[in-house]
Amino acid sequence: QFDVVESGGGLVQPGGSLRLSCAASGFILDYYAIGWFRQAPGKEREEVSCISWRSYSTNYVDSVKGRFTVSRDNADGTVYLQMNSLKPEDTAVYYCAADLRPFPENCTVDHNKGRYHYWGPGTQVTVSS
Repeated sequence: QFDVVESGGGLVQPGGSLRLSCAASGFILDYYAIGWFRQAPGKEREEVSCISWRSYSTNYVDSVKGRFTVSRDNADGTVYLQMNSLKPEDTAVYYCAADLRPFPENCTVDHNKGRYHYWGPGTQVTVSS
């Protein structure tokens, strides 16, 4: 059975930071592209970042560029989303998703949810004073 799970969400004040983690069971996360998405109440799920196999490629949606950083832990394959300078408009449920086409050297942020095969249940991020 393949599973993906996020962790690290919570409540933070504007300007604060959080680090989200994405881990997998049943497959080696390191071999695949991972996308980070978010969905705010009443809005479409949008892709905010992606990272390819071996971190050859990382990309971000314009609204988070310079504030969010996606990375992999080479030891265990965990994927992280470091979120700095958080704003109230970053409030959403954050999801990681795995594209199980192996060894991709590139990834693209294009909000294409259909590209991804396995999704985590999501973790809530709330930015509020």
